[in-house]
Amino acid sequence: MVDFEFKDKYDIDDLVRIVGILRSPGGCPWDIEQSHKSIRQDFIEEVYEAIEAIDNEDSELLREELGDVLLQVVFHCRIEEENKRFVFHDVCDEVCKKLIVRHPHVFGDTHVSDSGDVLKNWDSIKKDTKGQTTYTETLESVARSLPSLMRAQKLGKRAMRAGMDFDKKEDAFHCIRLETDELEEAIKSGDKQLMEEELGDLLFSCANTARHLGLDAEEALTKASEKFIKRFKETERLVDLSGADMTALSIDELDVYWHQAKENLK
Repeated sequence: MVDFEFKDKYDIDDLVRIVGILRSPGGCPWDIEQSHKSIRQDFIEEVYEAIEAIDNEDSELLREELGDVLLQVVFHCRIEEENKRFVFHDVCDEVCKKLIVRHPHVFGDTHVSDSGDVLKNWDSIKKDTKGQTTYTETLESVARSLPSLMRAQKLGKRAMRAGMDFDKKEDAFHCIRLETDELEEAIKSGDKQLMEEELGDLLFSCANTARHLGLDAEEALTKASEKFIKRFKETERLVDLSGADMTALSIDELDVYWHQAKENLK
């Protein structure tokens, strides 16, 4: 039995201590074996579960999922502490200092007229504090681990700050048409590498168009995926009602059910 004080209510310092106990000799064998890389996917999954709670407007679930995200943060900090690089409170110190520096209109005497000025100042201060001297460096700093559509849209936004952007949304949309034509030519050529390249260009153009429309490309695709599942479910229901087997039907026959499913879900 470890030396531990049980409480009715715990705080962040207790969480840091509990994780330390789990990682210490005599603690939990599984926790002791973990590394940054071994729990990397867990971190991603916990964040997405918190996002799902937000999307579902479920406050109780959000409270639980934010706790799981916080656990991941503390766990990674503990690993760094064991390697004598930094501790959890160093992370808190750094983010507090960052917030103070990037809000000179609150913690200083800088004047802003609206949120647009706030964002402009934020970007400028961020570039200075990170020692970025070129716009290319701001693009290179966008995390490669982001979902590709999200990363593409963020890259387009940062390129825009350097003046590299379409004048209007119609130009961005026209680029989709051009990239579609180039993908079609690549398909005709049979060159798989070229097809991949042109498909990537098309997807990047879609992300740029979403930005010009004031939409989130990642969110749009998420909603399209959910819509596809609903329509597929209704299609399968209709096929089952007819007594047919989906796998035995041709794509033309399935299309009839698919269009009926779309009508039913309007």
